[in-house]
Amino acid sequence: MTATEQVWEIDGLRLAGLAWGPADGTPVLALHGWMDHADSFAVLAPLLEGCRVVALDLSGQGQSAHRAAHATYNIWDDLPQIAGVLDQLGWADCVLLGHSRGANISALFAAALPERVRAMVSLDALVPAPNEKTAVETLRAFLLDTRSQTTRPPRAFDSVAAYVERRRAQGNSQPVSEALARRALTKGPDGYVMHADRRLFASSAMKLDAADIEAVLRAISCPVLNIWASDGLKVSRPAFALGELGARLIARYETLDLEGDHHFHLDPEVAGVMAGHILDFLDRHGLR
Repeated sequence: MTATEQVWEIDGLRLAGLAWGPADGTPVLALHGWMDHADSFAVLAPLLEGCRVVALDLSGQGQSAHRAAHATYNIWDDLPQIAGVLDQLGWADCVLLGHSRGANISALFAAALPERVRAMVSLDALVPAPNEKTAVETLRAFLLDTRSQTTRPPRAFDSVAAYVERRRAQGNSQPVSEALARRALTKGPDGYVMHADRRLFASSAMKLDAADIEAVLRAISCPVLNIWASDGLKVSRPAFALGELGARLIARYETLDLEGDHHFHLDPEVAGVMAGHILDFLDRHGLR
């Protein structure tokens, strides 16, 4: 199934994305992880039969525009844009499909606007890890990081292969690195420039603490399917505790583990199994 390009204008900001499936299918809004883009769902989305999957390039990533010079990239800054995209799609509500940072954003959106979320499918994440620093320490890091990143030029590569090699060196597999290359780069006169806004590398101005995280989870009223990678964040970060919190605090919470790394939804074999679980989940809740 071939994806179709999508473009929206939300509050003066150009957002891009991709769409798969029938226009009258179950509405699924897919939100990618940090420094990824809509193509991260290119393997999984076509397998979700009967669904209209629309994947965003969140602002500052993929082919979407960068935010204004005075704006920030705190995790909640995406929420008004998501609501705006739903409005332009004509979707009163939808299923949120989020990976990594996109799963964290989905949880905040589902907690704040439960009437707009039918269900949530979270891939190798659920909510942000609670902030263990003081508010002052976090704010200082934001100020210093933002100034530093703003003055740095976009990261450039001699070739697409060089970008792929850098991602591979950072822990992504070769197929994942290749799959995420095209939409991340812009070709210039001297090679390829990474399109992502440098400010995404800066610390957030404020972060949620443990009490905030628990409040978000308690406020999620829709059914949640939380799928974890066997070699993903459970291994590299204390994500398992977040899964336990989800089971304790979300009223309708289901979880399962699948083989693979953090980008397991880009592995064709894993994605096939994953799609089966997601469709079964949607069917059991009468959403497809």
